[in-house]
Amino acid sequence: MAQPIAPSCTDYKWEYDVFLSFHGEDTRLGFVAFIRESLHQRGIRVFIDDRFIRTGGEITPVLLKAIQESSIAIIVFSKSYANSAFCLQELAEILECFKEEGQLTYPVFCHVHPSELRRPRRSYAKALARLKESFNDNKEKVEKRRLALSQALGPVWVS
Repeated sequence: MAQPIAPSCTDYKWEYDVFLSFHGEDTRLGFVAFIRESLHQRGIRVFIDDRFIRTGGEITPVLLKAIQESSIAIIVFSKSYANSAFCLQELAEILECFKEEGQLTYPVFCHVHPSELRRPRRSYAKALARLKESFNDNKEKVEKRRLALSQALGPVWVS
C-alpha cells in the first residue's frame, strides 16, 4: 500500500503563522517585542509592521496581503490602540478577511479591560468620538470600525 505523501512547502497556504496588530506608541518596545521574540524562538513566522508608527492613511497593499496570508492574528489592545485610525482600519480588514477564510484571531488586552471595547468608555470612547468627528461625511467607515472593536473580543487578559 502506498504511503501518503507529505505536502511540500509550496503547498503551504499561509505565508505567515501570525500577524501582530498593535499600536506602536505604547506597546512596540515592550510587550509586542516580547511576543514577537517568543514566537520567533519557537519557529513561528510572524509578520509585524515595524517600519514606523503610522498616523493615518490607508492600509498599504503589502500590509493587506500580509493580513490575508496569515493564519492567525494577535491583536494587542492597549489604551491608545483606538487612537489610531490606521489601527482601527487594520482591525476591520483583519476581521473581514478572517471571516471569509476562517483564520483565527486572538485579542490580547494590555492595561485595558475588554468591556471598554464592548461598550466604549474612557480612551476608547474618546477615540471613537474623534473618529466620528473626522469622518463625519462617512458614517459607514465609522460604523465599520466601531463594529470591528466590539467583534474582536475574546478570552485573553494581560494586566
